[in-house]
Amino acid sequence: RDRVQAALASAGVEQEVSVAASAAAAPALQEAQETWFALSALSERFRGTLDLASERARNLAAPLDEARAGRDPEELEEAARAADVEQAAKDAAVEAARVALVVAVADRTDRETALTQAEAALLASTRAIADRREGLATLNGRVDAARSRLIAGADEITRLSTALTSAQDRAASARSEFAGLTASIAALGDDEVGLDETHQRAREAADRAADRMRELLEAQRAAVSEQRSLRARVDALGLGLARRDGTGALLQAHDQLAGLLGPVSELLTIRPGAEAALAAALGPLADAVAVVDLTSAIATLDWLRHADAGRAGVLIGGDVGDPDSRPPLPDGATWALDAVTAPAALAEAMTHALGRLVIVADLAAAAELVRTHPELRAVTLDGELLGAHRAAGGQAGQQSLLEIQAAVDEAEAQLAEVTAGLERVEATLSGARADAELRERDADRAVQALNDSDAQLSAVEEQLGRLAETARAATAEAERLARQRATAEESRGQQQTALADLESRLAAVQDQDVPAVVDSTQRDRLAQLTAAARQREIDARLAQRTVQERAHASAGTADNLRRAARAERDTRARAEAARTRRAVAAAIAEQVVGRAAAVGEVLTLTLRAASTARDAAVSARTAAEFAAAATRQRVAELTADWEKLTSAVHREEVLRAQQAIRIEQLVERATTEFAITVDDLVAEFGPDALTPPSAVELAEYQAAKDRGEQVYAPQPMAFDRTAAERKLRSAERDLVTLGKVNPLALEEFAALEERHAFLSTQLTDLKDTRRDLMTVVGEVDLKIQEVFASAFDDVAREFVSVFQTLFPGGEGSLVLTDPGDMLTTGIEVNARPPGKKVKRLSLLSGGERSLTAVAILVSIFRARPSPFYVMDEVEAALDEVNLTRLVTLLSELRESSQLIIITHQKFTMESADALYGVSMRGDGITQVISQRIRGVVSAPPAIASV
Repeated sequence: RDRVQAALASAGVEQEVSVAASAAAAPALQEAQETWFALSALSERFRGTLDLASERARNLAAPLDEARAGRDPEELEEAARAADVEQAAKDAAVEAARVALVVAVADRTDRETALTQAEAALLASTRAIADRREGLATLNGRVDAARSRLIAGADEITRLSTALTSAQDRAASARSEFAGLTASIAALGDDEVGLDETHQRAREAADRAADRMRELLEAQRAAVSEQRSLRARVDALGLGLARRDGTGALLQAHDQLAGLLGPVSELLTIRPGAEAALAAALGPLADAVAVVDLTSAIATLDWLRHADAGRAGVLIGGDVGDPDSRPPLPDGATWALDAVTAPAALAEAMTHALGRLVIVADLAAAAELVRTHPELRAVTLDGELLGAHRAAGGQAGQQSLLEIQAAVDEAEAQLAEVTAGLERVEATLSGARADAELRERDADRAVQALNDSDAQLSAVEEQLGRLAETARAATAEAERLARQRATAEESRGQQQTALADLESRLAAVQDQDVPAVVDSTQRDRLAQLTAAARQREIDARLAQRTVQERAHASAGTADNLRRAARAERDTRARAEAARTRRAVAAAIAEQVVGRAAAVGEVLTLTLRAASTARDAAVSARTAAEFAAAATRQRVAELTADWEKLTSAVHREEVLRAQQAIRIEQLVERATTEFAITVDDLVAEFGPDALTPPSAVELAEYQAAKDRGEQVYAPQPMAFDRTAAERKLRSAERDLVTLGKVNPLALEEFAALEERHAFLSTQLTDLKDTRRDLMTVVGEVDLKIQEVFASAFDDVAREFVSVFQTLFPGGEGSLVLTDPGDMLTTGIEVNARPPGKKVKRLSLLSGGERSLTAVAILVSIFRARPSPFYVMDEVEAALDEVNLTRLVTLLSELRESSQLIIITHQKFTMESADALYGVSMRGDGITQVISQRIRGVVSAPPAIASV
């Protein structure tokens, strides 16, 4: 690297020299190039000037063609004077032609006036003859038409008389049938009363059975839900009883160990409420296993050690001597042994563990007891233990096995009770379901019988309605036909009078004497004279136009000739001036050509010298740049070599430093973390020392052993660097899988804490807003309830009177389904027509249901009036009697409102103030027509039928 650095310094000096030489040659080259460019441009300019001057001299030296000579100006002046004389003669001829045209126009006007008068007289005579002929034809046609109408009127009167007789017969027949059916409907009504009562009883029984079944279903669902909840609680608590570590292993190997009784928590029976106290008193023994004697305990611990199954607490049974005497206790305190029931094998062990332990209510009582009897220990019901020389307490992190076992027992007892109750509910539900199905079938049969009766009654009522409608329609048709016949007879008399008048007028016209032909000789003669006058006018106009065009064509000839004479004189003067200017310009061009040639020779010599100087400067600059490029290439190569060598040196130094640092770190780590020197580390864990089994190998061995496989425990082995590196890579992968430590955890926690505070504020605002909204909702609900209650009371009151009007002798009412909740309540309509006990709207006939619905609408109209109402065929299903009652109610509504009713009922139309309809004319275009029924009024009609 030092040799390359020295060569690089020498090459740098050479590069600086060559760059300086190249820089020095650049100004001289620039100056030579600028001089050559300037001389080249000047030479080109003089060459162009020389060429231009030579071309101009050659053009100016060429002879000019003599211009063609025009007419002599004097000759043109003479021709102009002759043209003036000829134009004056043409103007005189134009004036004479104008006078002749005026005379011809006056003659033609007189002739046309006379012809017009003759044609008017002829037309009047011809029109009088035509009018007489047309009048005769019109009168004949009207007489014939009047006779035809008279005959048709007689035929129409005969037809109307026949139809009137038929309509009267139909009306009488319909009234007779209506009277017969009216007698039979009373018997059907009596039969329906019994069916209605039977249906009512069956329906009530079915509803009671359905309510009972719904109650049992609800109880079943509640019991199933509670059973599932308790079963899940038992399962969750059972998971807490699962033993781990050595305790679990001992319970699994129970058959292999003699004298093992089982877990202490399952062997003891604890008084309810003392679980936490005894769990705190027993401490680790609450999670221990029990054995019969000390020999069994030693065998159990030996098995745990050889099986490598972990650690476990052991409670040893057997005789440990007489229990200590018990001093008297204060009120509220009990001995812990009295709260535990243990097997005989563990009685002495429990006496030893709990013999001097007292259960008290709280810490104050425990402190008082320990001060009085320092040899005793006290435990509170919350699990706080207090003795003369030690104490334990606080909030437990988790429940002990005793508490969990007690909770499991309690949950299992509740589960058994709930399961038994569920079985009883299911048995009762089965009987209730069968009873409900039986009651529902009875109700269905009652409904079917009632429906059949209603169908028969409805059929009879419908037939009565049809008969009443038929009778009413036949009566109305008879009245209409009678009116039409009277109108036809009246019209026949009028037609007879009109026919007599037309016949007298026809006879008078036929007696008049009028000539049949008109003479047109005078009109024809005047037409010929008028045509000759028009021809003379046309000839005069043509003659005038001819002399005018001739005079107009020669009007400017003299002026044109004078202008041509002046132009000829100007042309000759301009040609003479142009010849003079060409001679002067030719002389100047010859002088420029001579002087430019001399200057061009001098510029050629100067340009040649400048070109030579420029070439020399270019050569010098090229040589300097070549030398500089060579030195730069040499410097670049040496620089690259020096950088490579420098990198290699630095890399070796870094590696040595890294190795030294790593050695220091390993020494420090061995000393700090493991408290071992380097020599001891190499001696114990060096390449020559055996490597103990890894944790993974031990875990795999234990898993295989737990599965019952025949395996051998892993043994220490000689150090294998490849295997160690493979294990290291596996551990590193596991470490990477675990993830890196988050250095921004504090910042993220601060951000999340700030967001939590913001969300808490927002949540508070939302709760406040919800509270305000609920207040507003409550106010709105109260207002709605108030308005609805007021409106319902008014409508219900009006419905009673309206229903009695539409059903005289009947009863109707509106009832709330849930009066206690006005926001969700429904409305039931009770309607009982006269002679029936049916109240349900669904059991009424079609007409009764329609009339009841109309009664509800009219009640609403009367309770809350509106300016106007629109009804669409609300009375379509009503007979004449019910229609009369409805129209009476509608007539009462017209006092406060306007009604628009779309209807096909004639009676409704007759009650309206105005009728509106759409008709089609003969040309196929629809037309809206209206008819005022009750006179002309200033305000809009109260009832309008469409």
